[in-house]
Amino acid sequence: MGKVLNTETLQATLASLRSEGSTVVTTNGCFDILHVGHLRYLQAAKAMGDALLVCINSDASVKNLKGPDRPMVCESDRAELLAGLACVDYVMVFDAATPEELLKQIKPDIHVKGGDYTPESLPEAETLKALGCELRFVDLVENRSTSNLVSKIQTAQKP
Repeated sequence: MGKVLNTETLQATLASLRSEGSTVVTTNGCFDILHVGHLRYLQAAKAMGDALLVCINSDASVKNLKGPDRPMVCESDRAELLAGLACVDYVMVFDAATPEELLKQIKPDIHVKGGDYTPESLPEAETLKALGCELRFVDLVENRSTSNLVSKIQTAQKP
């Protein structure tokens, strides 16, 4: 699991990337049930720089954000699945509702979010601006979302 970073390895990894002149791209989210929308989003994010670090919400954080029935997939499995994607260079789990404190440590060059956000609706936008980080958005893949999948599964299970 060399692509899944803990806090101890984060700084050393970032120092190495920066010494090579690499552009560090970050994104964050729950990534609860991986689907093609996630894949295309992560591929687009990776294309914006040299190294893509995906910061995922911990199980406790997802539960607080999405409700008591989430996450559907535990954080260690979500991290391993994301790390298995060719477009993802590193994965880190964080415990807060937003990645602001983690982003202050990372100081990415570019931070990417889905097109369902705007600079005004993104909690970490001010932190990114203060860090001098470029904020970019990727269009969503229509009709592809974890919420849609969960809804389909729940509907299919009803008698």
